[in-house]
Amino acid sequence: MLDIRPIPAFEDNYIWLLTESPGTAVVVDPGDADPVLELLRAEDRVLTAVLVTHHHGDHIGGLSGLRSVFPDARIYGPVDRRIRDLTDPLGERSVVRPQGLSVGFRIMEVPGHTSTHIAYLGAGSLFCGDTLFAGGCGRVFDGTFEQLSDSLDRIAALPPETLVYCAHEYTLANLGFADWVEPGSPSLSARMDADRRRRAMDLPTVPSRLELELATNPFLRTRIPEVVRAAERAAARPLGSAREVFKALRQWKDEAYD
Repeated sequence: MLDIRPIPAFEDNYIWLLTESPGTAVVVDPGDADPVLELLRAEDRVLTAVLVTHHHGDHIGGLSGLRSVFPDARIYGPVDRRIRDLTDPLGERSVVRPQGLSVGFRIMEVPGHTSTHIAYLGAGSLFCGDTLFAGGCGRVFDGTFEQLSDSLDRIAALPPETLVYCAHEYTLANLGFADWVEPGSPSLSARMDADRRRRAMDLPTVPSRLELELATNPFLRTRIPEVVRAAERAAARPLGSAREVFKALRQWKDEAYD
């Protein structure tokens, strides 16, 4: 049975460890090799594969260090020359079956945060890097607002029971912004209370279920009248589409949290 665990890194990153067979492991977005190597040594595991979502350093910074110890490990990721250690470039609807796991992962291209961002969907789980966060979404860097809006729409259409594994512990800050957008939301209030309790016990708030994101994450609720009105107030103008609502929300959050 697939076991998924977080390996904390830096101040708020999660590197995801996937294990099923004794003695092997797969990791997702290893920004730092050291905590991964420490755990693999402690559990006497060989790294067989790495799943990379995008090129940012806090997601790929550990690749060369891991390959120096495990030179046969496959490095999967988007088609992007900025990921120098990549062995297996992937595109939309490619399927990855990492050695040591019985499950396969379908690739979804979800650009916006970056121009080449991908996500891995399988075993009822979505490893989405920085596209969708618990309670929020990534900033737009070398992608576009329109791309990110469309990518989030694609994720929103997945089965509601999908477990969302993002790469950062940003949840409480994200929910603080969500509360500005939809103050008084009972679903949001309940989530904030639950996630505050988890963080008080030093427990991760990730993964989250997609159905919870659909009920509380403003960036997946760009067609909800209350969210549209909040975005229009922030933009000081009428907004004619979900893409425009998304852009207004993302710019509002960018300005508020600079």
